[in-house]
Amino acid sequence: YAIDDTCSHADASLSEGEVDVDDLTIECPMHGSPFRVTDGVPVGLPATRPVRVHDVLLDGDDVRLAD
Repeated sequence: YAIDDTCSHADASLSEGEVDVDDLTIECPMHGSPFRVTDGVPVGLPATRPVRVHDVLLDGDDVRLAD
């Protein structure tokens, strides 16, 4: 999965947040909003707008963004 790195609620880097592999979410480190990595939709407040998702291609051992 690949999503934009910036939280839609505040200018925080999602790559600094914790990933929940069971729920397939990543939590914004600034305010705690979890986003589903499958579709970018926030599943908790304060974020209400989704982040953009990207299609991923496997190229041998490399992972590439399709768009």
